[in-house]
Amino acid sequence: MSDVGVDESLLKSVAVQVATEAAALVKEAWEGMAGGREVAVGTKSGDTDVVTAVDHESERLVRSRLAALRPGEPVLGEEGGGAAGDGVTWVVDPIDGTVNFLYGLPWFAVSVAAQVGGESVAGAVVEPASGRVWSAARGQGAFLDGRRLSVSSPSRLELTLVGTGFAYSPSRRMRQSQFAASLLGRVRDIRRNGAASLDLCAVAAGWLDAYVEHGLNRWDWAAGALIAAEAGAEVQLAGTAPDLGQDATYAAAPSIAEPLRKVLADCGAAEV
Repeated sequence: MSDVGVDESLLKSVAVQVATEAAALVKEAWEGMAGGREVAVGTKSGDTDVVTAVDHESERLVRSRLAALRPGEPVLGEEGGGAAGDGVTWVVDPIDGTVNFLYGLPWFAVSVAAQVGGESVAGAVVEPASGRVWSAARGQGAFLDGRRLSVSSPSRLELTLVGTGFAYSPSRRMRQSQFAASLLGRVRDIRRNGAASLDLCAVAAGWLDAYVEHGLNRWDWAAGALIAAEAGAEVQLAGTAPDLGQDATYAAAPSIAEPLRKVLADCGAAEV
């Protein structure tokens, strides 16, 4: 990977700025919905895989701001697509947790990351409802509203709180539910919050001890995985942990990362 001349601190600042601006747009729409505003809703892979007009508005804003602040750098977005370039590529999820957003649940976020050679070097995850700002730059630590983050250190698996998520495909959801049922008896408990970027941030903050999910897209983890790693988590991305499945994303506190990984494999992670 060639990243000579990349200023991770500057890229982080841009990510924070742009994600914060988009989060303000999303928050205004979310509050408007609570007051009766109607928002157009469509579907993608199936009836449960929704996209709203606000997702598109948020991504258009992010693309516009990045074009002004970082002209010529390509953008890969969940709604608008795109492809990686030779230098910095911006990876955008305009609303991660769209179903939560649509239902009024406050657990959703705007995620913006800068990648070079497919590796995240800076990123921000901003929560519209709370205003919390998660951020990281490669080699510089991870932060929540300016406070440095550090992962938890559970002493054993029985005290480990694990986050996960489920796919939109009914057949895969069935396999994931069987996997989760097998895991439940081996750990403290399981959480399913509905926004991958924020689950990864939760690992960074020690709010979760670990997180595993299959089938994520690059925009789901681009910022959050960097934040988790910079807070000290052991992170495995799709294709790097075949014992957990070819499309598994895994982040865990080092104290339990290896034994939990073995338990996940025993519970059938690779078959999900």
